[in-house]
Amino acid sequence: MTDYDDGIACLWMRGGTSKGAVFRAGDLPADPAARDALLLRVMGSPDPRQIDGIGGADPLTSKAAVLSPPTRSDADVDYLFLQVFVDAATVSDAQGCGNILAAVGPAAIELGLVAAQDGETPVRIHMRNTGEIATATIQTPGGRVRYGGDAAIDGVPGRHAPVRLVFGNTQGSMCGALLPTGNAVDVIEGVACTLIDNGMPCVVMAAADFGLTGAEPRETLDGDTALKARLEAIRLIAGPMMALGDVTDKSVPKMMLVSPPLAGGVINTRSFIPHRCHASIGVFAAVTAATAATLPGTPAASVAVLPEGSTFAIEHPVGAAEVYIGRDAEGRVTDTGTVRTARKLFSGLVYPAPERG
Repeated sequence: MTDYDDGIACLWMRGGTSKGAVFRAGDLPADPAARDALLLRVMGSPDPRQIDGIGGADPLTSKAAVLSPPTRSDADVDYLFLQVFVDAATVSDAQGCGNILAAVGPAAIELGLVAAQDGETPVRIHMRNTGEIATATIQTPGGRVRYGGDAAIDGVPGRHAPVRLVFGNTQGSMCGALLPTGNAVDVIEGVACTLIDNGMPCVVMAAADFGLTGAEPRETLDGDTALKARLEAIRLIAGPMMALGDVTDKSVPKMMLVSPPLAGGVINTRSFIPHRCHASIGVFAAVTAATAATLPGTPAASVAVLPEGSTFAIEHPVGAAEVYIGRDAEGRVTDTGTVRTARKLFSGLVYPAPERG
């Protein structure tokens, strides 16, 4: 028998275009290694189907958020994001997740960590992975979270209540600087790359430099073993250059291929997370891609169509993600934000698989 035979309190939430299990920190082991081992059993990893757990056999549906009372005076809740790998016994806290972030405000209210106001409730979220604060505005008529609404995002069927997210001080979130090498362009393995971090460390490259149009379906790119090997070779070199160290077993940096927009957006993207092509694009990856597009001489800028206003539509395999990019008179990015949606899928107890012998 273990301490978890009676189950663990869990919210299963959709946040943006991802799904994840949300836990109170006090309901999980305090030791990170023990916590991660437990999450692998909860999700059913390592197994490509995650058949013995609640994971959805995809990186976008094998995520966890651990919430706790705030450790900072300017926050209402602490949020630790954990990526549970599908087919490897790995749990990574090396990145944040802006899609699951959209579920944190509603989940914090549902779990009693934040008191709801009547109408709208701002929730200041301390993103422990990177140290920044995000403010989520949650619709709470009558003091209860409202999930239904009129907001739609590409990659999610139907319409739901909007979750407004505003990010502060995301430049260099993990790398220490927006451009950790000090260069807008570095050449790695003969490919022009922008090593950039505005909330998500990314290596941004032109799809054309790989003989691609950038419009290829996700499944085609996932099946291109030569492409993925080349991307990984670049990633392993870029990691130390971005102050991330040896990234062999890390989920960052993300690898992003960019091409001209196809549907009236700013830029078209195919991002890898890091070894599988994303079905859409992560929030912070979209912010980082938009930022790269504003930097003259970069692969992104060479194919981007910059908007007159502050809304940047970042195209991806199933549509576009709209992000807010504030710029000063010189065109430098000053602040960012986005609108996502979220929904509570179920609340109850989750039962981890038995420990493997």
